[in-house]
Amino acid sequence: MGGRITIVDVARRAGTSVSSASVALRGEPGVSEETRRRILRTADELGYRPDRRARTLREQHSRLLGVTYGVDEAFHAEVVGHLYRAVADTGYDLVLSATTRDRGEPAAVESLQRDRCAALVLVSPEMSAAELGALRVPTVLVGSELTAASVDSVHADDRLGIALAVGHLVGAGHRDVHYVDGGRAVLSRTRREGYLAAMAAHGLADRARVLPGGADEESGVAAAGTLLAGPVVPTGVLTHNDMTAFGLLLALRARGVAVPGRMSVVGYDDTRLAALRSIELTSVSQDPAALAAAAIGRAIARAEGSPGPATEHVTPPRLVVRGSSGPVPSLA
Repeated sequence: MGGRITIVDVARRAGTSVSSASVALRGEPGVSEETRRRILRTADELGYRPDRRARTLREQHSRLLGVTYGVDEAFHAEVVGHLYRAVADTGYDLVLSATTRDRGEPAAVESLQRDRCAALVLVSPEMSAAELGALRVPTVLVGSELTAASVDSVHADDRLGIALAVGHLVGAGHRDVHYVDGGRAVLSRTRREGYLAAMAAHGLADRARVLPGGADEESGVAAAGTLLAGPVVPTGVLTHNDMTAFGLLLALRARGVAVPGRMSVVGYDDTRLAALRSIELTSVSQDPAALAAAAIGRAIARAEGSPGPATEHVTPPRLVVRGSSGPVPSLA
């Protein structure tokens, strides 16, 4: 028998109705003991495993947590991995609904609502506060400072994270530290303002420069040309996220620019790729494990009727120093 074994297969092999098989497998009264034993024996012989998702959708209280995330976002993928670890042994399960260039968040969220998820966990959503407030399901945001009625948020202190990165470069002797912006990405404004504030705090406001960009590798590649063609070539560069930093590193190396010998580069998010030996990117970690644990805890609490106003949980970031940053060049 090919494919997934279903309750229909069990009922057919045991010679009973599907409803009788369902009653027996749930351990509920309604069939004779002889029939129950035959159904259970048949299910074991066939290797039947109940479809947990289908069962929870039939229950009055779903034990499913819906998750939206960007399929092209490395940080989102890491958060999802930690969400699975955090939800283990809670009695709840996750349903994923990805956003892509052709599938926006409204479609992703609507899919989860059709699945009757008990609560939603939205990873770095781009929805407006009004859109979030209109959701009919308890919702927790991860990696977002947005606030809305009954919508909880869990995020790192990005201003502190950017300050740590700027402080690291300034402490290594860099004075011309430029920043590649995140464009319309979530938390772009927060990180940009954090950079400008940190430069001012070090007395370097007049040397601060924000380059236009986005949250992808292409922005980093484009930034490399702009940085090297400018009237002042920086010795240190901080980017909105790791994806932009990866593109920047690739473009600098292709142009023969030594990193960190000529230019130090610092990213943000500390994604898994940052630690690869071929990259060795200094980056700021948002501690995705802590974010995921807090988000799952809050989502379950809301799903089970926890009252009260929206909450904001802020986790401390940390700087992870690797080989892409070093002292200011002696001839700079």
